[in-house]
Amino acid sequence: MIYAMSDLHGCFEKYSKMLLMIDLKENDTLYILGDIVDRGADGIKIILDLITRKNVIALQGNHDYKAELMLNRLMESEEATAKIKIDKQFAFWISDGGLPTYESFLRLEQQEKLMVLNYLRKMPFSKMLIIDGKKYFLSHTVPEKEYMPENPEQCRKKALILGEPDYEKIYFKDITLVTGHTPTILIDKHFQGKIWRGNNHIAIDCGAAFGNNLGCICLDTGEEFYVE
Repeated sequence: MIYAMSDLHGCFEKYSKMLLMIDLKENDTLYILGDIVDRGADGIKIILDLITRKNVIALQGNHDYKAELMLNRLMESEEATAKIKIDKQFAFWISDGGLPTYESFLRLEQQEKLMVLNYLRKMPFSKMLIIDGKKYFLSHTVPEKEYMPENPEQCRKKALILGEPDYEKIYFKDITLVTGHTPTILIDKHFQGKIWRGNNHIAIDCGAAFGNNLGCICLDTGEEFYVE
């Protein structure tokens, strides 16, 4: 079976419960569509767990990308560390949920820091799947329809981590887009904490970091799973 969930934002307990709920087996694959870190307390803890799992593939989201940039600079030198603390980008990252990621990273041993940075650096940005003859394009987000190329795999990286989807428009007749990034309550207020589907689009950021459910979908069966 192939599963997808998104925007864990440091919610390690919800993540762990979801793995048990879906009973992830060795021949299953779970895709996490970005934003592993920031906001919640245990983003780094989730990454250390993901490093050990061969059948869980995390795509990069905007928070993962920003964390990689900031944390990498911290590793450069003591001088760089001193400078970054007065950097406007660093201040914005901290205010936008990066503080728990930053504090957790500082507590790691040197080897663990390198492992985390290497994982963040190598995260892919998208994945095209064919399941029972149906095409699914997975990414953290996508750009507005007018900026989507004919082949979504040709999207620029920035559009796949910061884009603002047109949920009311069908991008492709033969491809279903599966994304996170935008909490589903912002798409439709009736879908607070629930997966939203429509117009060949499946939105799976249920707002776990804001006290809502963590949602997960089995792309083989369409079954939805929720952890409060």
